[in-house]
Amino acid sequence: MICISVTPQSRRFAKADLLNASRQCDLIELCLDHLVKPPDMDDLLAAVDKPVLVSCRRSQDGGQWKAGEEERLTLLRQAIVAEPAWIELDLDIAGKVPRFGKTKRVISYTSLYEPLGRTKGEIDEVFDRAKDAGADVVKFTWPTETLEAAWPLLSAVSQKRELPVVGMGLGRCGLTFSLLGRKYGSPWIYAALEKGMEAYEGQPTVADLDEIHRWRSIGPGTKFIAVDGFDESTMTMVAVFNRSAESAGLDVRWLPLTWERSDRLKQMLEVLKIQGVIGWLGQTDRLGELAESREEALGADGSVDLLLKKKDDWSGFGCLWRSAVLRLEEVLGGDSDRPLDRRNVLVIGTGSLARTMVFGIGRRRGLVSVAGADDQAAQQLAADAEVRFVPGQNLYDTLADVVVLADPELLLGARRGELNPSFLRPPMLVMDVAAGRDDSKVLSEARSRGCTLVEPAGVWTSVVESLYRSITGSDLPSGWETATG
Repeated sequence: MICISVTPQSRRFAKADLLNASRQCDLIELCLDHLVKPPDMDDLLAAVDKPVLVSCRRSQDGGQWKAGEEERLTLLRQAIVAEPAWIELDLDIAGKVPRFGKTKRVISYTSLYEPLGRTKGEIDEVFDRAKDAGADVVKFTWPTETLEAAWPLLSAVSQKRELPVVGMGLGRCGLTFSLLGRKYGSPWIYAALEKGMEAYEGQPTVADLDEIHRWRSIGPGTKFIAVDGFDESTMTMVAVFNRSAESAGLDVRWLPLTWERSDRLKQMLEVLKIQGVIGWLGQTDRLGELAESREEALGADGSVDLLLKKKDDWSGFGCLWRSAVLRLEEVLGGDSDRPLDRRNVLVIGTGSLARTMVFGIGRRRGLVSVAGADDQAAQQLAADAEVRFVPGQNLYDTLADVVVLADPELLLGARRGELNPSFLRPPMLVMDVAAGRDDSKVLSEARSRGCTLVEPAGVWTSVVESLYRSITGSDLPSGWETATG
């Protein structure tokens, strides 16, 4: 179920808020702490045909209650007499509000500033106390900006327990918890009615859960592939994959998350039965250190952007470099089946992404040269790959048919280590494999100077198709690009 929280400030608009929420959810949380005057609960509950969960939170729990604690307890006792479907009670006051009628009890534990579960037994203790307080559901609320912070909450929901668990994760990985909670049987997940009405920054809206994450078709058998990040471009990829997988009858979804440290990541993924991870394409190589084996093309330190669990092994793959080379050849065109053959290609960059581009272009018989912000690193890469090294001081005298930008930190400018804009001139063909879906500053400069570009949106399209094929073994349906705008 989807639960939408409404926070009316006046009795006059409370009914309207309830009605608006009822059209898009299965359960409505009515937050009484925002009301200026006590409500007529019978009247409000009669306004909608959806079950209502009543809550009244203190400021220390993220609410807006300004009066005293005795007044809050009185309000909750009066509310329960109207017999809403659910009432939420803080763990420390649950014993002061007795069970009444058919109303079920959500016993909640809130920590706004740090996660629970940092010492052994804390979560089990909360469950025991909630059970003693007559809980029908246990609710946890705490910060979940990263997977590490969300981990105790995720661990709690992924285990079979006597009482069901719901969670309000505060931060980006709150979405991660909500989607996994759906898989593991949480009674409901929380969502905002629309943009601007989020309970916390980054909370998904009902439309997000439907259109991007396809939450309704997530079930116990759903397999998740993690995606590192929550930016707009990543969410567009997530929407494409999930919509296409659902249409094809595949029970696999992409799951946005992020992490700080990698030392426990594989262990957490295995506990949560997550089958793979997609990295920040072109931005960093956080997955490389996790790969226990790599496809041959990546060598020992090529950029890994897809990590898949293969039996007892986490295998690293590179989709970006392969997609970028394919797109580059499509733009070059010509009659040859190897449009890069004998073309002078300058790769600017020294990291793992640059290394894979040097490999891919060389395999297609391009004449590769390497330059970078750090001459020593660029010279080492050129020596390793057995290609030509171009020192920074000679860059502007170098002729290149194709310039491949493979450094996400590359800056325009005239200082040492920066790329002077005057270098970009027609008839160069310029591609930035670290740009994502939109122009980087360097691409914008190249465009304004009349260079031909390999459009970043085209590279992005090719990467999405490659990732989908690598994970599902199938091709994306024709026309999917149009649906992404």
